[in-house]
Amino acid sequence: MTEIAEKNEPLPAAAERFILHWGEMGTQWGVNRSVSQIHALLYLYEKPLTAEEISERLDMARSNVSNSLKELLSWSLIRRAHVMGDRRDYFEAETDLWDMLTRIAAGRKAREIDPTIDVLRSCVADAKGDKHMSPAAEKRMADMLKFLETLDRWYGQVSRIPRPKLRALVKMGGAISRFVGTKSDSSKAGTGKDL
Repeated sequence: MTEIAEKNEPLPAAAERFILHWGEMGTQWGVNRSVSQIHALLYLYEKPLTAEEISERLDMARSNVSNSLKELLSWSLIRRAHVMGDRRDYFEAETDLWDMLTRIAAGRKAREIDPTIDVLRSCVADAKGDKHMSPAAEKRMADMLKFLETLDRWYGQVSRIPRPKLRALVKMGGAISRFVGTKSDSSKAGTGKDL
């Protein structure tokens, strides 16, 4: 069988379990369960599906599917596809895992980290002239800003590494920690003093 299941057949148990788990994981990451389940279904299917087919396969309301598809399109995790002689929109998922991860990371950065950095910069600036702000609170905000700006710079540097080199770095795993000479030093853990 070239597909995980024909139109009127139930999904194989492993595919159903994957889709349900992906939906649960999505909720842990702050993503709607339906969005995650649709993404999982499209990821598993070898051919593009219409919104109606998705609705049938997952037993979801058509309006829910439509809204979920819009969200997945906004993250660039799926794309529209067209079938010769058919005017309906079909949808297929990005199947390259590196591209998927890159798009998710870029989307989360744009939606969560960038606005947080902007707010922290404003808060730190406002705190400097506020005589009611305790020095400890002011320092903690400044430390958090410095930490996030450091992560932001690191993300920018890592995102420019060519994919083959990035894959090689990831495959090196523990060898990298041995190379940089990590020691268990609980006195510095979590203080952010190295940043």
